[in-house]
Amino acid sequence: MAITGGDINGMVRHWLKTPVGGYLGSDYGQDLKALLQRPLAQVDAVDAQDVLNKLRADVAVLDALPAGSVNLYSLSSPPDRTDLVIEIAGQAIDAGTIEG
Repeated sequence: MAITGGDINGMVRHWLKTPVGGYLGSDYGQDLKALLQRPLAQVDAVDAQDVLNKLRADVAVLDALPAGSVNLYSLSSPPDRTDLVIEIAGQAIDAGTIEG
């Protein structure tokens, strides 16, 4: 049975919902709250790359995708909100919101 885009989307959504340490003895999961609590001026490309590296380490199937298929970007929403989006092979997944 092949892994579909929907399967990968579900894996990433599961990862986003799971806090680091949510499984006993494992560091699987994300800590986007730490990123979301930082001032917007301090969130940079290095932070985004760290998040994506952790995602790839935890959801190994993403390594099978072509380079550039996994991205993290932000969208500004007036007056003071920024939404984080993870894009997997063209499918956008809401990763969280920064309100400032």
